[in-house]
Amino acid sequence: MQPLAERLRPKTLDDYIGQRHLVGPGAVLRQMIDAGRISSFILWGPPGVGKTTLAQIIANQLDIPFYTLSAVTSGVKDVRDVIERAKSSRFFSQASPILFIDEIHRFSKSQQDSLLGAVEQGIVTLIGATTENPSFEVIRPLLSRCQLYVLKSLEKEDLLQLLQRAIATDTVLKEKQIELCETSAMLRYSGGDARKLLNILELVVESESSAQVVITDQLVTSRLQQNPLAYDKDGEMHYDIISAFIKSIRGSDPDGAIYWLARMVEGGEDPAFIARRLVISASEDIGLANPNALLLANACFDTVMKVGWPEGRIPLAETTIYLATSPKSNSAYMAINDALELVRQTGNLPVPLHLRNAPTKLMKQLGYGDNYKYAHDYPGHFVRQQFLPDELADRHIWTPQPNAAEQKHKERMQQLWGDRFQ
Repeated sequence: MQPLAERLRPKTLDDYIGQRHLVGPGAVLRQMIDAGRISSFILWGPPGVGKTTLAQIIANQLDIPFYTLSAVTSGVKDVRDVIERAKSSRFFSQASPILFIDEIHRFSKSQQDSLLGAVEQGIVTLIGATTENPSFEVIRPLLSRCQLYVLKSLEKEDLLQLLQRAIATDTVLKEKQIELCETSAMLRYSGGDARKLLNILELVVESESSAQVVITDQLVTSRLQQNPLAYDKDGEMHYDIISAFIKSIRGSDPDGAIYWLARMVEGGEDPAFIARRLVISASEDIGLANPNALLLANACFDTVMKVGWPEGRIPLAETTIYLATSPKSNSAYMAINDALELVRQTGNLPVPLHLRNAPTKLMKQLGYGDNYKYAHDYPGHFVRQQFLPDELADRHIWTPQPNAAEQKHKERMQQLWGDRFQ
């Protein structure tokens, strides 16, 4: 059975709830639709406000072919295949077929480039949907060929109207006696997202075994705590899952790490967010135990930005497994934290004279740079001298940890500095 949100998806503009500034009487999109011809445009707005529904309604109302692609699962080949099908399905007297691309901000530059010719020549009318600012995520040549329309989160009156319509018209819900006693919790948890609101309603109703369902704030809260909803990029689960992901890497469990990565990919997480966290983990958790981890994490970030979805999941998986299976060290992380705390405690201690720069004659006369020993003038390019402020001359900050890579660094430091690195 289809989910409630899908069963209630409106088929006409008269049934469409919200976005009156775009589709209300006399509004810009309404006028274009009524005139029977539309130009390419991008719909920018938060999840669950009707972007996909609006595109489908336009195609139905204009009675023209409608093709859809998801930027999460489609590549350049899929785009070209759809454009070829659009060419063959179009008649001269007919408006251009609509190509709807959900989450267009996830298309890489090459994927977006592959759309330009078809949009410019009128082979397809592009309708893109995005939750991200198009000026940052959509290439300029494509953006210049499209109008931009901003959709808003649904208002309280819109959401209440949607709830009443669901209870009154849905064939499944009508089998139960549903009373909306309180709606504050449902509205709060939905966050202006119609799809989320209907998911909550369906979850609460299905969780009640009796034919009579009295919906209260307490009931909604308890049911949601027992049954977390789908992954939400802006919600609490977003932070819980990324926490589980990083902790699995830190705990050297590649199976756990790849599972949580899959949860994020399947849930629609921003690939740049995942890649950034891998860079942080490579520095914080692997660190000097395997410096190549940071190089791979940076290469992963660059690759994901270049290839986009769905291929971007592969370098993310490769890097995730590499980091999870690498030896771990947080010595650099601890060293900078300890150094910052030391600076806060001791303030702006003066730089020793021999370490100061002496670009002027006066500075030289004051002793700046005196007695500085140039390391390359000494055997092994090293000579012992003081590099910390006088008050901290004997302070030890970096502590190497017991892994193969750092033990080599430690042995070298012991050879150079002796007891300081015992």
